[in-house]
Amino acid sequence: MAIQAIGRSAASRRGDRSSRAAAPSWAARQWALWSRMLAPLKPLDAPRGRATAWDASWPLQRELTSASRARHLVTAQLDDWALDELVDTAELLVSELVTNALRHTQGPLRLNLRLRHSRLLCEVEDTEPAGPVRNVVDLDAEGGRGTELLDLLADAWGNIRTATGKTIWFELQAEDRHRTERGARSVMTAA
Repeated sequence: MAIQAIGRSAASRRGDRSSRAAAPSWAARQWALWSRMLAPLKPLDAPRGRATAWDASWPLQRELTSASRARHLVTAQLDDWALDELVDTAELLVSELVTNALRHTQGPLRLNLRLRHSRLLCEVEDTEPAGPVRNVVDLDAEGGRGTELLDLLADAWGNIRTATGKTIWFELQAEDRHRTERGARSVMTAA
């Protein structure tokens, strides 16, 4: 019982139903944590099986042109999803992740994009289980700033070990269109 109480707020311990409704159940959190490990393994050179209107996935070959292809795929997909404000940042960060995967791993790669509400999740999967390493970089060095770029430009980023290797991901927040439209109307009515 003591283990289950860890992490609960005082309101949920008192039985406040509004805080319980907002937080997912223990079982839902555990299922979310283990869903990737329980899913059947698919080779990275095959597209993911659960594609929807808000999910996109592409296998990438181990070629010098794969970073360029990844940039074009991201640009086209974000254009289809009408997320033009995220194109430049997503294109730069995906290019960085794919380039690093090509330089530091062996085997196939896969690029995944997901849009949930106003958050864009970009993932690059590879077959190497070791995560990215932060290095101290000289000012005149030509490389080694990938994690700094992710820190500066992404809202969140990280890596997840999977059964086939790892996934490095980042999230970007899209502008809330309704909030922006309401703000623009209120500015026009005030003027």
